[in-house]
Amino acid sequence: MPQGDKSAYTDKQKRQAQHIEESYEKKGVSEDEAEKRAWATVNKHDGGGKKSGSGKKS
Repeated sequence: MPQGDKSAYTDKQKRQAQHIEESYEKKGVSEDEAEKRAWATVNKHDGGGKKSGSGKKS
């Protein structure tokens, strides 16, 4: 997956990032910086894109 590709994220994660980005823009942060901060926040909370499996290793 190339850097910056958002296809591995769920629709919910994409909506969260959009909402966060809009909040930053209202505070006067540039569009590019707002997008970077929004995705960094989503990654911090969810650990990145979609996860498969239960998380248990056999």
